[in-house]
Amino acid sequence: MIRIFIADDHKIFRDGLVSLLSREDDMIVVAQAASGKEVLEQLHTVSPDLLILDIHMPGMPGEAICKWVKEQSPQMPVLVLSMHDESTYILKMLEAGASGYLLKEAGATELLQAIRTVAKGDTYYSQHVSQTILHQLIRGKQQRETNRIPLTKRELEVLRLIAEEYSNQEIADKLFISVRTVDTHRTNIIDKLDVKNTAGLVRYALKHGLVEPDQ
Repeated sequence: MIRIFIADDHKIFRDGLVSLLSREDDMIVVAQAASGKEVLEQLHTVSPDLLILDIHMPGMPGEAICKWVKEQSPQMPVLVLSMHDESTYILKMLEAGASGYLLKEAGATELLQAIRTVAKGDTYYSQHVSQTILHQLIRGKQQRETNRIPLTKRELEVLRLIAEEYSNQEIADKLFISVRTVDTHRTNIIDKLDVKNTAGLVRYALKHGLVEPDQ
């Protein structure tokens, strides 16, 4: 039996969850909380197996609640159930120790699957959340690689424009520099990146996320 603690400041939402979960033979709601303070007061007295947590809670944000819960009961999973799909919210909750993140627009079947998955010690993220996490990881990797590129700021600007198929004259006009200066930058970039031609520059720019693949 999965003993569930629901923390959400909207009573009608908690009531809906209780009604849904009460139909499952392997789940029981042992406590409810409408604020961070209530979570802290009840956690040790009800001994839940899983905390379903909203992000916005009166008096104490979900991130702080999650961190506190994981400090007090490291083995107890926290499943975030939120309306927010922005990467900022998702990453903060995962860094706080949440084992799963599900959007409130999810259907009952997915919610039940998420609860059972997280309760047995695994992680669960909705498809949209998984895509957001992957996108952030890719962006972070590209940013780290970009930071290691041995080019000046101006050379990076020229490289991006070359990869976007601007001519030397167009680059000169866009950056308010002479064509001869563009040629010099191009030569320096080729030398620094150890490539042979413009095609090599374009491949390098794509590999390091300096331009989008469809450009």
